[in-house]
Amino acid sequence: MSGSAIKQPPRNAEGFLNSAEDWSDRVCEALAQEEGIALTDAHWEVVYLLRDYYFEYDSSPAMRALVKYLKLHLGPEKSRSIHLLKLFPESPARVASKLAGLPKPANCL
Repeated sequence: MSGSAIKQPPRNAEGFLNSAEDWSDRVCEALAQEEGIALTDAHWEVVYLLRDYYFEYDSSPAMRALVKYLKLHLGPEKSRSIHLLKLFPESPARVASKLAGLPKPANCL
């Protein structure tokens, strides 16, 4: 990546993108850096699946729905809450949705 910072798309007061259509891998990397997260392949798996979920169901999943969706697509090991907490500390559904360029899930603080 070059020395210049990426121009961030418009975001709300909590830092979530105003439009999921403005998202890109580079935007995700910049958001992850703000959250203090170094993205790995495991992070990208969740981010891309979250985007699939959003465009399929027109909503960001809360934790329970996220776990069920990941279990369906990645299996039981990668869908455990403890695994997700290691990847996205504090609130996996909220933080992962933010990095995926999606609205904050309805049930997240």
